[in-house]
Amino acid sequence: MVSRSAQEAAPVTPSAAPVQAAPIVTIDDVRAAHARISDRIVRTPTMISRTLSQLTGATVYLKFENLQFTAAYKERGALNTLLQLSDEARAKGVIAASAGNHAQGLAYHANRLGVPATIVMPRTTPIVKVVQTEGHGATVVLEGDTFDAAYAHARELEAERGYTFVHPFDDARVIAGQGTVALEMLEDAPDIDTLIVPIGGGGLISGMATVAAAATPPVEVVGVQAELFPSMYNKLNGTDLPCAGDTLAEGIAVKVPGGLTSQLVAQLVREIVLVDERHLEESVSALLQIEKTVVEGAGAAGLAALMSHPERFRGKTVGIVLCGGNIDTRLLANVLLRDLARSGRLARLRIRLQDQPGALFNVARIFDRERVNIIEVYHQRVFTTLPAKGLITDIECETRDALHLHRLIEALRAAGYETTQVELA
Repeated sequence: MVSRSAQEAAPVTPSAAPVQAAPIVTIDDVRAAHARISDRIVRTPTMISRTLSQLTGATVYLKFENLQFTAAYKERGALNTLLQLSDEARAKGVIAASAGNHAQGLAYHANRLGVPATIVMPRTTPIVKVVQTEGHGATVVLEGDTFDAAYAHARELEAERGYTFVHPFDDARVIAGQGTVALEMLEDAPDIDTLIVPIGGGGLISGMATVAAAATPPVEVVGVQAELFPSMYNKLNGTDLPCAGDTLAEGIAVKVPGGLTSQLVAQLVREIVLVDERHLEESVSALLQIEKTVVEGAGAAGLAALMSHPERFRGKTVGIVLCGGNIDTRLLANVLLRDLARSGRLARLRIRLQDQPGALFNVARIFDRERVNIIEVYHQRVFTTLPAKGLITDIECETRDALHLHRLIEALRAAGYETTQVELA
């Protein structure tokens, strides 16, 4: 948890008054953006979660931006930018470098407005994202093996063909569009006193913090980054934590935050908290089980911050943005199964047996007596350090809860079986 006070302003000499630079984005910019885009996007609901409120000790409001047509808030900034282009710029078309929600949001609204859109993606982009973006009417160009290579190629095409480059976060028009999320939240739930906002490049939090600062009274804003990609945290606090790894929150896995957004976050955001992968996984699962809504890792980051720092937010009225719902179905299934395992409802037990008739049958009888469902059985006779007549059996099973699992393990051990639970990281 990092306080903005670490970023002290440079001293001003008494002989000259400081020159006040014009604000990058103002509350009037955000209000104008909302008037511009409101009839072309979904006004997603802001709803109280009574269950999450009980679990965390805060009053929790959720903003369901995963219900936008492209399942992410990115539509707002992209549309606000498109609507401010000149006729000439619209005719030539727009370009972006993105393999995520920005690509789909820009492609979708450009197609609706009749603006040609080109999206440059790394060659490593999953085919499903390419197909989805093309489905919104964009021309997809695959270039390079990294985002940086795709970005560089997009800027080359911008210069060669006269396209307008639409940045995913470091643009005042995009920032103002993203700020409309907070405008709607505070209109729908005016008692919110704290906003918890995910940070990747910083566009969403910059726009929302602009709105929060103009509220009466001002609303506190807390940023959230994945522990594996603390880029804005590093920039504002002079730290050098590594930015790398396979994070579930790929939508906010940004190595270099924006220049404009960094200024706004330094001015308006009180602190940034980091969340680990386990809390991100648990939050994705909790939102599906409790709210019956699907979010991606970045979309669950706000709840992950609340769940991992409950004492920080206890007693507050908190607004959380579920900023996106584009998660691969296989990844979602894996996250849910891992959560079941952590809660004790799914387990793998490693049991040492004698290699003789009836050995597995006798173990199965204990599972039956304890009313535990066996899902899979794995025998290992060869690749083991046990004697030739020894064998290891892994049994995946389904229990009611952790207490039920504990009773099963104790019953197996009481029957003389050496039993260990295979733990998750």
